[in-house]
Amino acid sequence: FIASTYKRGIQFLNIPTSLLAMVDAAHGGKTGIDFGGIKNVVGTFSDPQMIYSHVDFLKTLPKQHLKSGLAEMLKHGLIADAEHWNHVLKHKEDLTNQLILDSAEIKMGIVAEDPHEKGKRKLLNFGHTVGHAFESYLLQKEVPILHGEAVAAGMIVETLISIEMASLSFEDAQEIVDRLGDIYSHLPIPAKAIDEIMEWMMHDKKNVGGALRFSLLESIGKSVFDVEVKPEIAKSAILQYLK
Repeated sequence: FIASTYKRGIQFLNIPTSLLAMVDAAHGGKTGIDFGGIKNVVGTFSDPQMIYSHVDFLKTLPKQHLKSGLAEMLKHGLIADAEHWNHVLKHKEDLTNQLILDSAEIKMGIVAEDPHEKGKRKLLNFGHTVGHAFESYLLQKEVPILHGEAVAAGMIVETLISIEMASLSFEDAQEIVDRLGDIYSHLPIPAKAIDEIMEWMMHDKKNVGGALRFSLLESIGKSVFDVEVKPEIAKSAILQYLK
């Protein structure tokens, strides 16, 4: 973000040292900072001259940080490639260079079609509408969590919404909820916080005219964007998770 604004923009390289950055944050040109507790609300689009990923950095990470990055890899499979979803689940304890590259390439393939998030790139926000609200709530309560942990919880909720709003089958939904539930701990958010969560969610950048817009799943590996979801449907799905 600083490089993209200093002197109206200077060249920079990205050298990601976390799994989350290697498969997601370092790619695509988005920069952003939190402001007023809202995730990434101030930012620009600015592409690096080069991205250099060296997997040996991952040997320095605690398991929790690897699981955080794994969430974005699983998301890439859910929205665009069912085979990738299955491969990541199978090799989640011993990720290969190829799997990491595959995940980054799924993201960059989508970004290439829509660099400034006017359409298809919104698919990459699956799990983030609710996940960012969870993340903002917990940051405000001084219970910080890793981004991928929030996204995993968001994907569970948005999978439940997808059953009603995107015709996702109960079988696919159950697989997603079960697999994510096996990997990620339940977030420490009480059901009584639902109104605060809904308020945070209204700040999501995909919303149009005050209406909630979601990226949702039609099946494992196939997704849709700009689905308008009534607040009561979103609230019901969030409560299913919080309870």
